[in-house]
Order: sequence, then C-alpha cells, then structure tokens
Amino acid sequence: MKKMILILPLVLIFACGDNTTEAEMHHDRSKESHAHGDHKEHGDHHKSANEYMHQSNMDELIQRFESPERDAYQQPEKVLSYLGDLKDRKIMDIGAGTGYFSVKLADKGAQVIAADVDEKFQNYLKERIEKDKLQNIELRKIPYDGPALKDQEVDKVLIVNTYHHIEDRPAYFAKVKKGTKKDGELVIIDFFKTETPVGPPVDHKIAMDQVIAELKEAGYTEFNVNVDLLDYQYIIRAK
Repeated sequence: MKKMILILPLVLIFACGDNTTEAEMHHDRSKESHAHGDHKEHGDHHKSANEYMHQSNMDELIQRFESPERDAYQQPEKVLSYLGDLKDRKIMDIGAGTGYFSVKLADKGAQVIAADVDEKFQNYLKERIEKDKLQNIELRKIPYDGPALKDQEVDKVLIVNTYHHIEDRPAYFAKVKKGTKKDGELVIIDFFKTETPVGPPVDHKIAMDQVIAELKEAGYTEFNVNVDLLDYQYIIRAK
C-alpha cells in the first residue's frame, strides 16, 4: 500500500500503553465524550484508561507487551526504519514499560532513556538489562505530570500506545517540547479511534485531530502524519 503522508503546518489546522486483544476489548463499550479543555473529563478518562490496563497482573502485561501477536501488528522494524538513522541520537521512550521499543532503539545505536511512571516496569527492565547485558539504556522513573527532562536534553521523544494515559496533555507536552532539542521531534504512535482487532476500547482512544489540537496548545507548529505504515495505528511526528 502506498504511504499517505500529510504535512500539517500551524495554519492548517502512565504506565505503558494498552496492547489488548479483541476479546479483552468487550469489557467496556460505553461511549464517552472527551471534550478538549475539560480537565475533569481528561482526569476521568486518564483514570479509566489506567484502571482498564491494570485489570491484568504484571506477568500478563509483560507477556502481552512482548508477544509475537504484538510484533505482528506493531511491526517495530518498519517503525524504526521509518524514523531514520538513530545512531548516537538521544531518545526518551515515554511509557517504556517492558522496554519493547527501548531495547530496539538501543540496538540501532541510540542512547535511550526508558521512562515510565510504574516502578514495577522499571524494576523488570532493570533486570532485563542486567540479564541480557544491554547497553545504552538509562532507566528513569518519571512523575505523572511530566517527563522529567532537562532543557533540550534529547533529540527525540517517542510515545507508543500511551498518549491516552496522560492527563492535562497540553501542559505535559509543553514540558516534553522544552526537553527536546530545537531541531528534535516528538513521535506519537497510537491507535485509530475506531474498532480494531487490537488495542484498547474505542472510548479510550484519542483521535488524531484531538492529538494535533492538544500538541498545538503545547507549542508544536509542524506535523507530519502517516496513516498507512501500520494497519491499526497512526504516527504523528511533531516539531
């Protein structure tokens, strides 16, 4: 399939993310309104999304995040190729979880900050790094309200299947922008807001236009959107 890439300039327009199976998606089908700018609704949504993910215990989450089924739809090698040369780039992986992308980014030569709010995931990844003697991965436990980045600390920030877990996103991503170098970028990969065989329920997903609106509020002005690389997910690159 031919890629479709849209360049959208300004004038035109916490724990690890969910990777649930179709059977798991039937627990919650009620439609909710996610009006932009309503902090109470954002808070309720944030709480609901996290409660949904943590219906599973840690072992189940690890198995799910690192499964061949995830490889089949996430297509990590295709994603990494799309992101270009990563060697010696400093990249923060927000919602790193088990290290699914962190490990692969480091394998490509990136200097990775594997960031997560969940200490259990951080402990799991610490053990994984030590056991497999992985290089170039720094663990960073972050608060719910920001990435804990120094000013212009990283070249790139990657956030996969985690955007909908974040509350007060414009304020959060303003901090992400401040922590990214001037020529760097934010990359968001998340599920289309429609029924899909994988991913969270539709009412937990965030539509692309809402993501872009919130990132504009955070200070981003240039957007590159790809909707064809992956079957069930969009990719937004923001600067």
